[in-house]
Formats: sequence, structure tokens, C-alpha cells
Amino acid sequence: MTLLSIRGLSVDIPVEGGRVSAVRGLSLQADRGEVLGIVGESGSGKTVACSAVLGLVPPGSRVAGSIRLDGREMVGASRADLRRLRGSAVGMIFQDPAAALNPVVRVGAQVAEAYRAHHRVPRRAAWDEAVAALDRVGIPQARLRADAFPHEFSGGMLQRVMIAMAIINEPALIVADEPTSALDVTVQAQVLATLLELTQRLGAAMLLISHDLGLVGQAADRMLVMYAGRAVEVAGAGEVIAHPRMPYTAGLLGSISPGDQDRLVPIPGAPPLMVEPPTGCPFAPRCPLASQVCRDEPGLLDTDRPGHPSACHHWRAVAAAPDPRALFRGAR
Repeated sequence: MTLLSIRGLSVDIPVEGGRVSAVRGLSLQADRGEVLGIVGESGSGKTVACSAVLGLVPPGSRVAGSIRLDGREMVGASRADLRRLRGSAVGMIFQDPAAALNPVVRVGAQVAEAYRAHHRVPRRAAWDEAVAALDRVGIPQARLRADAFPHEFSGGMLQRVMIAMAIINEPALIVADEPTSALDVTVQAQVLATLLELTQRLGAAMLLISHDLGLVGQAADRMLVMYAGRAVEVAGAGEVIAHPRMPYTAGLLGSISPGDQDRLVPIPGAPPLMVEPPTGCPFAPRCPLASQVCRDEPGLLDTDRPGHPSACHHWRAVAAAPDPRALFRGAR
């Protein structure tokens, strides 16, 4: 059953000298119990799109389109309605827990406050709920550790505190923004396993935002690739990794997984500045397959893979490549 449905979402953000078209006509959906991975480089629009679900876009931003959460329209919702939904229907896990947590407040009190924001209960009852949530996310001696301050926790334990805050009210949707990017590989795997187990236990949907296709490929059911504020490829996570149909996706794979090459192959250039969106395909200046037809920006086109559209005129060339990652070998 569909929990989150986004249709034609556009978000323009005011900046010095103009406005940034951070999200352009994005559509997606997430079902209950599903993990949808959203991947792309910094500036691709993935965090802004998910922040719009919570109404957390910068002041002065223009949001258009539709965001329906469990049938409720979020675009245009009042601040009071959005406050009620944050932390209850939607739980947010931020990228940097050290910055998100108050350094002079005990972690138990911060987790308890997330509970009291949506439940009229005594402080003692909220504290007990916080201890239970910390225990649920795998923090040892949770009652003792609840009395500690954030600086007394490791990075992995801090991220578990953030997960406890996100799930304490048993939300229907969890938004995880680069939840393991600041952690070493071993701790990444532990934290991600905890997050996925809790998501499954709650029967929640999760939006897993990351630049790491490998991580998303392991954790997500489906994957949506974003570039310049738009979806450029979407399919099952394993399908996207095994059969990319967009040069940008192939480039991302080559930059994290060298295959039979001697070294990683980066994508040349940088994403466009969206203060003045380029005409045509925004990836064309960096694409080894770009041609005259790319002067027209394609929408998501059907490919040879069922249920696997790609926003590329040259998806057939990507499909024909023995190793699509090698398309960027020698590109400058």
C-alpha cells in the first residue's frame, strides 16, 4: 500500500543573486515496508526533496506539486499540522548527529523530549520511553548511558541516539539523510542493519538518501537516481546496479566500483549550478555519449528493461556497452 506519493514536485530556493531550482518535477512513491534509496552527488536535490516532505525547506522557498503522506496533502499544510507530523508520522535521521544534538543536554532527556512533543505524559514516563528506545537501537546499558552527554558517545553510538529519536514515536515514514556517511565501514554496517531491522519491525517506509550506490544497493528495495533536481533513473536497487541505463548512473558505479579496471574512474566535471538551469540535458557537458539530440532534455523514457525508465536519449548505447562503467575511461 502506498504511503508516500510525490507528484511533480518543484522546489526553488532563494540565494544571493537569484533562485536555485533545487528540485524540478520530481515524482516518486514509497510503499509501507519499502526502503527507497535516493542517490546522487551533492547538489542533486535529494536532501531538498526529502526535506520538503517535512516542510523544512529554507524560508522564502517556493514549493509546487503534490506530496501526499498517507492520503494527506503536505504542500500548503499549516505550520501546526507540519509540527504534529514531524517526529510522529515522519521520523528524520540527520547526517551529522553531533551537530543535531544539544551538547549540554543529556541524551536521555533529548530522546525523551522527542516523545513528550507528541504525548502528554510525565517526565518520568517519557524518560522510561527514552531508555527503552535507546535499548532498542542497541546502546548497551541504556539506562546508565541515558545520563551521559553527547560528547561521551562514539560516532556510531551518536547515530544510534538519532535513530532512537526518530523511531520513538513509531513513525510510518523514516527519512534517513546519509545516516552512515561519517562512520567507518564496520560501524556503518552495524548502524544500517539496526535501522533496517527497526524499519521492518515498525512496518514503516524509509527514504534512504545517499551518494553511495553500493550502500543503497545493499539496503534498498528500489533505487531512484537524481541529477540536477530530477529523477534520471529508477528501478529495483539490484536492477539499477546490474543494468544501468543512464550514463550518469554508470559513472557513479565506476567511481565506487572499478571492476576489472586498475583504478576508480571519476565522472569528469561538476554538476551544473542551478541558479540558471542549463538548456537540454543537464548531464550532457559531462557525458561521453552526448550528441546533438541532447539539446532536448528527455523525460524518463522506457528502456529494454521492464519498469526501468531512464532520462537518456542514448540508453541503448549504455545497454550495449560490455561494461557501462568503462564509458568514462579516458573522459576529461
